[in-house]
Amino acid sequence: MARFDHGESILFIAFEDGMPVGFTQLYPGFSSISLARTFILNDLYVDEHARRKGVAAKLMSAAVDFARALGAVRVSLSTATTNETAQTLYQSAGWKRDEQFLVYHIKLST
Repeated sequence: MARFDHGESILFIAFEDGMPVGFTQLYPGFSSISLARTFILNDLYVDEHARRKGVAAKLMSAAVDFARALGAVRVSLSTATTNETAQTLYQSAGWKRDEQFLVYHIKLST
């Protein structure tokens, strides 16, 4: 709730027959190089019974349209290198895999 209360994320929910069947979440960012707003698409999920019906594509499209309406220059996402199903979906929706940059993480203990 803290993310929503502080405007730190935007949630898109897909419904089928009045029941939620999927969601995705956008997190705002800013590119100092582009001097423009960016978003990270995170947590794309569709219930198993609603998959292969275009729900994920519609959620992604709604998120991109929202970001575009706010003047964002980019929406980014990441997925596991082994998640070929998701990669196929993203590519079919016009997303391009980054061939220029590698992503690194450092795990922090809590």
